[in-house]
Amino acid sequence: MPNPPPSNYPLDIGHLGEDLVAKWLESTGWEVLHRRFACRWGEIDLIAQYHGNNIASTVSGDRTQPSTLAFVEVKTRSRGSWDAGGRNAITAKKQEKLWHTAEIFLAKYPEKADYPCRFDVAIVFCQPNSPSLQKIEMTPKSLFSLSTDLYRLDLQEYIPAAFG
Repeated sequence: MPNPPPSNYPLDIGHLGEDLVAKWLESTGWEVLHRRFACRWGEIDLIAQYHGNNIASTVSGDRTQPSTLAFVEVKTRSRGSWDAGGRNAITAKKQEKLWHTAEIFLAKYPEKADYPCRFDVAIVFCQPNSPSLQKIEMTPKSLFSLSTDLYRLDLQEYIPAAFG
């Protein structure tokens, strides 16, 4: 596989994408348990838990929904990225690493081991912010957005149970 082209963005752009996804998850009722959980197998960007017996499920009358764990891979890319916005970077080898890393997490936190688990993928689009309106690019409707002085990030797609 050819090497990806050099990035015009600083290394922390991926962290900004993770910040965006973490805020979105929290706004939808998830609790972010860990960020950048790392072990010898690799790293999981976000580990989140949806509490099935929270206030929302009690109000709706659904008291049987168990807590769920999501191991979330966040891909932050600019327009025209070499890997289809990060989708092509979730190879079988990457999935295997995430699977093993999740197993290490569950061994470290055995109280979570019986929860239903899934592997989610979040696709984040990043573009430089510009004071000039002529340079602002329109993006497809996003699920959630975040702007900094330098960048605008849009959560373009969230894929629950993307693999596993």
